[in-house]
Amino acid sequence: MKRKSLLIRWLPHPFVSVLCGLIWLMLNHSIALSEVITACLIAIIIPKLSAPFIARTPNIQWQPSIYLFFTVLWDIVVSNFVVAKLVLGPKKNLEPKWFRIPLETKHEQVNSLLAMIITTTPGTVSAGIDQARGDILVHALNAKDPDAEIKLIKQRYEQPLIQIFSAKTGVNQ
Repeated sequence: MKRKSLLIRWLPHPFVSVLCGLIWLMLNHSIALSEVITACLIAIIIPKLSAPFIARTPNIQWQPSIYLFFTVLWDIVVSNFVVAKLVLGPKKNLEPKWFRIPLETKHEQVNSLLAMIITTTPGTVSAGIDQARGDILVHALNAKDPDAEIKLIKQRYEQPLIQIFSAKTGVNQ
């Protein structure tokens, strides 16, 4: 049986530990010695208690993660204005459509995050992932050209997700 290192035994999830400690300090608006000690204790205790419930995070590529984060953030801001203009404008300008986005991979995290990104971007909603069929059903509030929408979603969101998780694509997944 392989023994865990001292660091892993004390801090099973270092990111969660840092997050818990920082949140404690921010909530208390203080970096007094007593608050720092309390933050350190919380940073050790909470991740140890929650360790059985937190699945190991897969190795991810950080550069495409950061790129995707800012891409999605930008798209959410811009699409809020676009959707507001469409909804407040004449209804004849709306062309709601259902379409399917074929998936490049069977990687569950890639596909789940893609569906989540589609849903959080105003103007589109993913209705479901069909892993067997290999696609995501999407409803768009205004899609004059569904093929262009599919291409855009695949380029802006799916390809970076595949890079982030180093997911295998194609039939031999």
